[in-house]
Amino acid sequence: MKRLRYTTVTATLCAALAVALVAGLALGSVRIPTADVLEILTGRAEPSPFRTIVLDVRLPRVLLGATVGAGLAVIGTVLQALVRNPLADPFLLGVSSGASVGAVCAIVLGGVFGLGASLSTTVTIPAASFAGALLSLILVYALARSGGGFATGRLILAGVAVSYILTALTSLILVTADSADHLKEVLYWTLGGLGSARWDMLALPCATLVAGTALLMSMARPLDLLLAGEEGATVLGLDAARFRVGVFVLASLLTGVLVAYSGAIGFVGLMVPHAARMLVGAAHRALLPVVALMGAVFLVVADLAARTVAAPQDIPVGVLTALTGGPFFLWLLRRRNEGVPA
Repeated sequence: MKRLRYTTVTATLCAALAVALVAGLALGSVRIPTADVLEILTGRAEPSPFRTIVLDVRLPRVLLGATVGAGLAVIGTVLQALVRNPLADPFLLGVSSGASVGAVCAIVLGGVFGLGASLSTTVTIPAASFAGALLSLILVYALARSGGGFATGRLILAGVAVSYILTALTSLILVTADSADHLKEVLYWTLGGLGSARWDMLALPCATLVAGTALLMSMARPLDLLLAGEEGATVLGLDAARFRVGVFVLASLLTGVLVAYSGAIGFVGLMVPHAARMLVGAAHRALLPVVALMGAVFLVVADLAARTVAAPQDIPVGVLTALTGGPFFLWLLRRRNEGVPA
């Protein structure tokens, strides 16, 4: 019965993702009939402006949205297990902010040193984004440790503080940027958006997501052990400290790559794991695929809303996820304060 339920959940999410992707291709400032979209995707449509819009503009965007949404949800799930805190999230822990600082530094310095746009997109920005994410996560983790132990209660406070500092640093870079082009690009990273998606931007985030999720799936049992507490995990044979460091590095790599292409999109990794646990429980081998599908659906739908709610104006999707994630965070915090399991 449980297996049937899991199969039903995953099948439903796959269908929802397919519907969301088609809707993302059909809807926008220019509405394209669904039948035309399907003909274009199957290669039966004649060359037309609709074909250009679907294949060259919207399809890379919805695919990047699905990739980033899945990745952020997976990262949030893993971070919540590592620190045993349901409020953990790449955005709240300052990881996304660190990745953004790295990315905007690469943008500005790339312009100063005359690096090509292709090199910056494929190498410089992802590498700098990863470095910023890793450094910020190390800093937050160090601040949350107390007396040789790990204080999960201090984690969110440390993450918020580091995030504020990094946001201020990003604002400083924004103010001191010499070029108007740099100003526009830096503003994009601070808000988070998918509007610049292109086909040549998909390979690295997709490959990183697939490889990273597969690796995390192989670590499902250690992640489950950490949920029982560090002492219990050690008794059961897990070197919790070493394992946590390794997964932190992997989470930083995933976050850095994703933020390099989407900017800092917050709260996806906070909200989606909680919804997924309600459906399939907390065992990570079953949870991670569901979380990835649900995160992909969520961000594709959120981006669709971002570009249609005020069409033809394109609202950064990070604004909408913050508007929904902020109240969810406050609700979750209130439940924890009342002693209700999150």
